[in-house]
Amino acid sequence: MPAATPLDSLRPMSARPLPPAHADLETVLVSATAIRRRLKRLGAEISRVYGKEEITVVAIINGAILFTADLLREIPNPVRLDCIRVSSYRNATRSHARPKLLQNLTLDLANRHVLLIDDILDTGKTLSLVVELIRKQDPASVKVCVLLDKRGRREVPFEADFVGFSIPDTFVVGYGLDFAERYRNLPCIGVLKPQHQNPPEWA
Repeated sequence: MPAATPLDSLRPMSARPLPPAHADLETVLVSATAIRRRLKRLGAEISRVYGKEEITVVAIINGAILFTADLLREIPNPVRLDCIRVSSYRNATRSHARPKLLQNLTLDLANRHVLLIDDILDTGKTLSLVVELIRKQDPASVKVCVLLDKRGRREVPFEADFVGFSIPDTFVVGYGLDFAERYRNLPCIGVLKPQHQNPPEWA
């Protein structure tokens, strides 16, 4: 598995944390520039693994929409794209006990090389569920790519094949990640202030 980029390497140890890009953020954990640079390397890593083979990409939405769109622009292989929707966080900062499938796949995955893409790997329960569903269709292979790996939150044994960044156990939003469907459009990934981590009235 290609090594994820640790957050410690994103800036010199003596540098101050980046200023928040939104009033509701406590700090920026991963800048937009760091995301763009890492995506280029991830795209190259994925292309090397698959060679010239066609890839059937399965994105878990809504969280992986931005990550998937930008990552696919860095992959030169022929690509088929499908999406699956799974409930997990809803209006909370912790995932629910068991993810629920809301929208299934439409493409035939039999004998295809499948790359499953998600925004974050934490407990491992959502990705375990989706990988199990994919394997029932007898694909040629299944690999998993995540933008963020929150290893400290793991509840089931699961590892991704491609990881953008390893992060600590803190609640983050931005670049597709949300709280109650807000903040997905932020260009960076930041830590939400504690006072904004309660279910809001507009949820």
